Amino acid sequence: MTTVIRVQDRETESGRHIIQDDKSPSLGCFGWFIIFIAIIITIGLLPVTIFMCIKIVREYERAVIFRLGRIVDKKPKGPGIFFVLPCTDTFRKVDLRTVTFDIPAQEFLTKDSVTVSVDGVVYFRVFDPICSVVNVSNSDHATRLLAQTTLRNVLGTKNLSELLSDREGISNSMQIALDEATGVWGIKVERVEIKDVKLPLQLQRAMAAEAEATREARAKVIAAEGEMNASRALKEASLVMAESPSALQLRYLQTLNNIAAERNSTIIFPLPIDIIQHFISKRD
Repeated sequence: MTTVIRVQDRETESGRHIIQDDKSPSLGCFGWFIIFIAIIITIGLLPVTIFMCIKIVREYERAVIFRLGRIVDKKPKGPGIFFVLPCTDTFRKVDLRTVTFDIPAQEFLTKDSVTVSVDGVVYFRVFDPICSVVNVSNSDHATRLLAQTTLRNVLGTKNLSELLSDREGISNSMQIALDEATGVWGIKVERVEIKDVKLPLQLQRAMAAEAEATREARAKVIAAEGEMNASRALKEASLVMAESPSALQLRYLQTLNNIAAERNSTIIFPLPIDIIQHFISKRD
């Protein structure tokens, strides 16, 4: 039996194209001779070798089988039961579940020359078991190292204000960059999140002082606007009371009522304003 090598461009979920053999190359006469010997030995020792031939993978796992160092089929095996030949076949299990890991805190200089320390978390999964086994020696470790370097590269192009206010945009940029780089490894980066941004203590104090000064200035402006509005309201009220003398008398009685309600021990002697105005008019 001979196989023909056919190279096919297959589009991954991340939008990249990776080159993968559709069928395994020919094993040659010596390879098929070894496989034939393995089959004879397996049949001769069938009661014992049956337990060596049957393998099981779980629902969230896939098995990539190598026969004499070559991939047996273009698709991984599983889930469920599959068979291997002793002495000639080896396989590797690949977990398809989403994996999370913390990016260690990375110290770097921002675009405006501020030293900060940032850490994050990455969510990724394997969508192509064959690429994750063949194209990279350790896909998990490679993704972790790439996430650290990508974090430093992306954040190095941001100002401190952008870093503090646009975390969602930075996370999306990191996800796109990681997804493009890990597509050839059969890995899909699902989500990247920035956890914490640690600033130097002196910078924290300076920012706190700046924020406090800004709040105080805003409070003074608001108080000044309130005083201006109150003076305008008092001016309008005085004009209304000047037109109606009875309104001034009613306001006077209302003020006496408020004082009596707040301080019951205070004795108030009301003096009519008309009497004072009478003496003032006589003096003039």
